[in-house]
Amino acid sequence: MGRLATGIAVVTTTASGQDHALTANSLTSVSLDPVLLLICVETDARFHDAVLESRMFGVSVLAASQRGLAAWFATPGRPLPGQMDRAPHTRGTTGVPLLDGALATLECAVRDVHPAGDHSIIVATVQAAGLAGDPQAALVHFRGQYSALP
Repeated sequence: MGRLATGIAVVTTTASGQDHALTANSLTSVSLDPVLLLICVETDARFHDAVLESRMFGVSVLAASQRGLAAWFATPGRPLPGQMDRAPHTRGTTGVPLLDGALATLECAVRDVHPAGDHSIIVATVQAAGLAGDPQAALVHFRGQYSALP
């Protein structure tokens, strides 16, 4: 699967008053009517339990200039408290953190959860969406490396 180029997003949620985030490349559009998407989350990840508790999450599609944020939110074992401090962000209408400078943002409500090996497939309804006014190059992942796509 490393030969499949994918876009990169940071997925966020807030559970029990604590923000959670992870870098994801397993984000897929599912349906246009209703507007549904899915993410795949490892069941051992802290984010997994948090998103199942909150039933809401945000998606920030990253620009190439946000490579450092992608690396930070992909770092295993990073401290949970304060992890959002190095990522300029605002709260969406649902209260989830959304990264400033993202190419697009989505706010989603969990609709279904399907076990799939060591991950869960989380299907969600898009509640709100936003687009960057002046889109930059996109951050993509290919063969284990981050790259820019104009």
